[in-house]
Amino acid sequence: MSRMAEPGAPRHPGAPFSTLHLELSSTVDRVADELRRAVFDGELESGTPLREIALAESLGVSRPTVREALGVLVAEGLATREPNRGVSVSTPDPESVRDICRARLVLEGDGVRRWPTADETLRDAVRTSLVRYTSAVRAGATYQELNERHLAFHVSLVGLTGSPRLVAMAESLMVELKLALAQVDRIRRNAHDQADSHTALVMLLERGDVHGAETFLEKHLENAETSILAALGL
Repeated sequence: MSRMAEPGAPRHPGAPFSTLHLELSSTVDRVADELRRAVFDGELESGTPLREIALAESLGVSRPTVREALGVLVAEGLATREPNRGVSVSTPDPESVRDICRARLVLEGDGVRRWPTADETLRDAVRTSLVRYTSAVRAGATYQELNERHLAFHVSLVGLTGSPRLVAMAESLMVELKLALAQVDRIRRNAHDQADSHTALVMLLERGDVHGAETFLEKHLENAETSILAALGL
């Protein structure tokens, strides 16, 4: 991991840039970003302890900064804090994975069924999110970016319902799922296959085969559940 300077270092009066400073919150955000990248790129596997002292030394920041950044990851579900054991990279729970996939089918399936009557702007959002995802795959984007665009596509399907509450529910589910899904994508290196699968789903919708798209989605989510549990040894 690259080192980053801690704010608050002494500055000589009159020295160039002496009036510049970096707020602590900015450093916390940068530390959190670096930890997310390491998690999604596989440098930090599930269950890896996140030791404050070691991270502070590696990143060149203070322990309080690391502690606050770890709190951000815990809030996002990427890390888990346990009494007397500290913080570690989260390990997906198999029952939670199964439950999330069932909930996704309800939300995304409803969106797919509404494609014929959905507002054109909502259908365009699905098309746009697909292009962003497939473009990222072709460009060899980072696992973190691929993960975000992959899940954004699935949220866009829920957007076809026109319900902000259902979209918010879907986004919440994706937060819980993104660590597990990112690890599967990295382990299996199947981003191209995923992109082709998502393209096929949208093509079914564009042809007006809503029933086919719904069946395709159901199979896709069943495979996702199986792949996540198998790849992570759950």
